[in-house]
Amino acid sequence: MSQPSPVAERDLTAAAPDPTATQVNSEKKADKEPVKPTAHFAALHAQITEALSIAEFGVPAVAQPVAQSGVLIETSRNRLTLSTFDFWTAVSVTAPVETPVAKGYSLLHFAQLKKALAAMAAGETKAVAARTPVSLAGDLLATEHITVPITALDINAFTHPPEAVPAMATMDAQTFLTQLNRVLTTAGRDDTLPTLTGVQMTLDGGTLTMAATDRYRFAVAEVTARATIQPPEKPLTALIPAGVLTPLAKRLKAYDGPMGIGIIEDGDGITARATLSMGDTTITMRPLEGELPRYKSLFPTECDASVQVDRATLVRAAKKCQALISAKGEKGSPVSFAWSDDGTLTLAPRIGTADDQARTKGMTIPATITHGSADTVRGNILSHNPAFLLDALGTFSGDTITLHIRGMEEGQTTKPVLLTGGPDIAGDGYRHLLMPVRIDLTR
Repeated sequence: MSQPSPVAERDLTAAAPDPTATQVNSEKKADKEPVKPTAHFAALHAQITEALSIAEFGVPAVAQPVAQSGVLIETSRNRLTLSTFDFWTAVSVTAPVETPVAKGYSLLHFAQLKKALAAMAAGETKAVAARTPVSLAGDLLATEHITVPITALDINAFTHPPEAVPAMATMDAQTFLTQLNRVLTTAGRDDTLPTLTGVQMTLDGGTLTMAATDRYRFAVAEVTARATIQPPEKPLTALIPAGVLTPLAKRLKAYDGPMGIGIIEDGDGITARATLSMGDTTITMRPLEGELPRYKSLFPTECDASVQVDRATLVRAAKKCQALISAKGEKGSPVSFAWSDDGTLTLAPRIGTADDQARTKGMTIPATITHGSADTVRGNILSHNPAFLLDALGTFSGDTITLHIRGMEEGQTTKPVLLTGGPDIAGDGYRHLLMPVRIDLTR
């Protein structure tokens, strides 16, 4: 059995941005006299804990220099701002404080601050812990029961985050997250092809388009956006690492409100970046280098046959087939749609010898031909990687999905199959392209 053909053969490898120069500049700044921590605030435990949980997206797993492992706390009047930056992602969270405070700055060790906050509420119920007053004076963290110093880091060695991009358009956050989660499943995980590990976001007038591919599948989703400024003369694009967007999508799944987006591309002395804004929180992300293949030509505008299938039944069948492939120890074998002479559609695992396959009976899938003729698919098969098929099915929520099929030759097709949530090949703002697996039918 041959391996699936990639959606695009173009070499998309691109080196990730190297923050070395930025770090060197930070080390030079460290020669200055250390700055005494001066931030002061009083707030509820739940407010600070919530703000830190969002700021954590900008804290590096391994910090170099050490100052980047800190959270910059800025206080002014009745506002508290927490900032973090790992050279890829910059997070700024603003939270209200209970009493007016003077202007001040403290760079505190993030992990230590987070753990200390949790420890200082130990023994309390969740409700009591949430409303426990917490205060900070420079580097001293206190509740009514206990006071403890937190390790202060040198602000001189801290590389400040880039300025957030003002929102150019706003959209419903839940709609954005739904469409983002759909395309994230298709983003590549092969670090040797870093460009394919991102989600490409393109803002064009009143539409934000998100796209991702790993060469064997390609997903595109659209979100309606309302421009907050005069739309730029040309579309703006940023390729954001999926590794940043995946945990972000999980963390923001409960956020209900408008979300803003701003994109700045590379230019003369300008650092490319994209910012997502939610109320008093901004998350600014550095894009990957390169771009995805021009995918519009990959998505068909017409097909030979469209087959609408019951999604729940197909999911059950695909899981059974995948489990049987695993049980037989034939990792890498595909699952095959097959249309009998009377037009009945079944899904079966393609395992064993030719004789085994001939005696294997697949699970019947309720299906309706919505475009083209049954003659196009009758007697043919369509094979897919079962994991990819299940991933694709999981991105749809309706009772049915439609397979748009092209070019059935010699019993099967080598052209990508388009999956949409409705009978229309244009889709409803989301389309999923899935490469078939070419197999040897004579085996």
